[in-house]
Amino acid sequence: MEFHHISVLLEESIKGLITDTNGIYVDCTLGGAGHSSSIVEKLTAKGRLIGIDQDPSAIAAAGERLKSAGCRVDIVQNNFKNLDAILREQDAEMVDGFIFDLGVSSYQLDTVERGFSYMQDAPLDMRMNPEAELSAYDVVNKYEEGNIANILKEYGEERWAKRIAKFIADARREKPIETTGELVEIVRQAIPAAVRREAAGHPAKRTFQAIRIEVNNELGILKDAFTCAVRHLKPGGRIVIITFHSLEDRIAKQTLKEMARGCICPPQLPICVCHHKSEIKLLGKPLVATIDELAHNSRAKSAKLRIAEKKTREEDVYVSKAY
Repeated sequence: MEFHHISVLLEESIKGLITDTNGIYVDCTLGGAGHSSSIVEKLTAKGRLIGIDQDPSAIAAAGERLKSAGCRVDIVQNNFKNLDAILREQDAEMVDGFIFDLGVSSYQLDTVERGFSYMQDAPLDMRMNPEAELSAYDVVNKYEEGNIANILKEYGEERWAKRIAKFIADARREKPIETTGELVEIVRQAIPAAVRREAAGHPAKRTFQAIRIEVNNELGILKDAFTCAVRHLKPGGRIVIITFHSLEDRIAKQTLKEMARGCICPPQLPICVCHHKSEIKLLGKPLVATIDELAHNSRAKSAKLRIAEKKTREEDVYVSKAY
């Protein structure tokens, strides 16, 4: 299957990312090189792109798509949780910009055998890195019932988490749950019919999201990765983050807000004693897809784009807290 993915908020993210056409830019979620293709088009021959992805299918597709780039391109098969080590290996300690396009790609959703979709029957998998040990099968069949309920509630914000977990536990006593189709049917049975009729969207959407996040530890690596990226930004460099659901967006928002904050002293202190300096400045409010983009790509409807810039030395001058 051809690696097909429509990049969300493409024009806005590239405009917000590139500050120096001779610079070094890191696409931490390379995918099929949707954003990266636009990045290299903006760079001169002196520029450089480093693309990171853990999916070998993405690596192959991106390599083909970027082979005619007019700048230097280095593609790394790895997880962006290892960003610090990747940059050292690439001899790129300080860069001009990072982009994170979070979540699952259209290709992964549409490739039936990867088991990401609740719309088609396939083996329970959901691994973004096919070589990873933990799969959706393991979560569904080996996790304790209470653990499954917690995952569905925390990562899927699923109202019926406990009931779905109980139905999963009951079903697997008879036989292992092996396919996405079997899991979808269990979720359907667990959620009351009246609720299913009134609810918008597929009843298994939240369950699949939660299990996918658990399998790939999607949320657990975000804060450290964002913090690491900012640490490796040159003054004036940008970090661009595209999120697709409230859980990952909350982490992006809070992490950037913390790094943009100056004094962290208790408000009752008359003067600042912490000497804490903000590292970045937030550039405007989060952007969302336009009506025109939504008409062409329904998967953009929940997307939010956040942009922050590394402060220069002049902006980082410490100012004492006023009395």
